[in-house]
Amino acid sequence: MDTGTAMAKLVIITGMSGAGKTIAVQSLEDFGFFCVDNLPPVLIPKFAELIEQSNGKIGKVALVIDLRGREFFTALSESLSYMKDHYTIGYEILFLDATDSVLVQRYKESRRRHPLAPEGQLLEGIQLERRMLEDLKGWATQVIDTSNLKPAQLKERIMSRFTNTDLSTISINITSFGFKYGIPIDADLIYDVRFLPNPHYVEHLRPNTGQDPEVYDYVMKWPETQTFLTKLLDMLQFLIPLYRKEGKSQVVVGIGCTGGKHRSVAIAEYLGRMLGSSDTEHIRVSHRDADRDRH
Repeated sequence: MDTGTAMAKLVIITGMSGAGKTIAVQSLEDFGFFCVDNLPPVLIPKFAELIEQSNGKIGKVALVIDLRGREFFTALSESLSYMKDHYTIGYEILFLDATDSVLVQRYKESRRRHPLAPEGQLLEGIQLERRMLEDLKGWATQVIDTSNLKPAQLKERIMSRFTNTDLSTISINITSFGFKYGIPIDADLIYDVRFLPNPHYVEHLRPNTGQDPEVYDYVMKWPETQTFLTKLLDMLQFLIPLYRKEGKSQVVVGIGCTGGKHRSVAIAEYLGRMLGSSDTEHIRVSHRDADRDRH
């Protein structure tokens, strides 16, 4: 295995305050990344130089950057441009996000003040920060919505994403969800399957999820389901190689129904089995809302 600069990895971690940047950097540190928290963007090229001059001894670096002023945003843009022009090391930008309501709840539970709300107007501070980071989110190579993730789940997502050094592979995350609980904000593609017959109205199927064989078979037996899946698979099998060619390393596909329990779960399970037949595709299926109404 080549341990030179071709294997070097620089990850820039940023995003909303309270969205999990500390967990992200701790996860990468556990895997052997050299981590620096709250780094001024002007110093990024120095770390690129350090990596390239280390002859492979420093191959993985994670930098946490908080942008709370226009001057920082400008400095980051200039630093990344300089690094592209003068160094061979590549980089990725990980942006962590969460809904306003979840961020408010986290701050209240921790009893911490938001850095942009010194007078205690918590929601105003969150909304101001979101506006400041809007452009940076557009630069990100990876966006993770942590609203419904526990710390261990976020760590798993970070590890599965950034410990893969084969740049030719692409991770495909298929997530079922319920529209009544909101659309996943980190999804690249959203498909609505609420037009399919609903097992919720079949009494003996209602308590189970789309992972149950009876519910799965019920969803799959309809002609409109089979027609939809044929067209959807054709679309995804067309798009995924193009995403990989363009350099995208992860695609999040959201499959939504009303409650995220029956139809979307069954369709997500089907896609998980049908996609990822090659060594260059890694499939992960998750069900965000399948167990919400269980006690």
